[in-house]
Parts: sequence; structure tokens; C-alpha cells
Amino acid sequence: MVVDELTDDDVNRIFRALADTTRRDIVRRTLVEEISVSQLADLYAMSFAAVQKHVAVLEEARLVTKHPRGRERLVRGNPERINQAQRLLDQFEQLWRSRIDRLDILLEEESH
Repeated sequence: MVVDELTDDDVNRIFRALADTTRRDIVRRTLVEEISVSQLADLYAMSFAAVQKHVAVLEEARLVTKHPRGRERLVRGNPERINQAQRLLDQFEQLWRSRIDRLDILLEEESH
């Protein structure tokens, strides 16, 4: 399935990345403000390397970007990618709503 420019691989990466609680929290935080990987690591009860791996998964899914500032690596959420995922979910919702509407029509016809 393709939404805008999303391929099936893109969709798989996005939802695999968002399936983890820590990664969802990282996305939430980085959509509000840029934050360094070091600062992120301080927020979680895990190693710096583990946080780096979470950020790498999010980067691969293009849910965040990382760029250098001096010796730090700043992480920033990618709202456009979140919007693409939302549009995909909206398409699924429309599909199911249309199926429910058709089912309602069939049930109404049978009751008469």
C-alpha cells in the first residue's frame, strides 16, 4: 500500500519503530524540542548505547532526524512523517467505516 510516497517497506519501518514505548516517547519529546542523544539517555533507565539504538531505529523509519552540533548529536522529530502515518491510518479508518456502513445497509434491508 502506498500513501503519498510511502512504500510497504516504509510503512513496516514506521510501525515497527512505533511499536516500542521508549521510541514513541522519544518521538513525542523530539517533536516538542530538539534534544541531544546524551540528554535522552539521561531520561531512561538504560545505557547510552541502548538509547542510540532506539534513535537509529527511529531514524531508519525517518520519524526523527539527527544532526551534529559541536560534539553533540541533536535529535529532532519529523512531523511530516508522522502526518504520513496518520494519513495511512485515516485510509484504513475510511475503509472500515465504509464496510460498516454497507453492513448497516444490509442489516436494515433484512429487517424489512
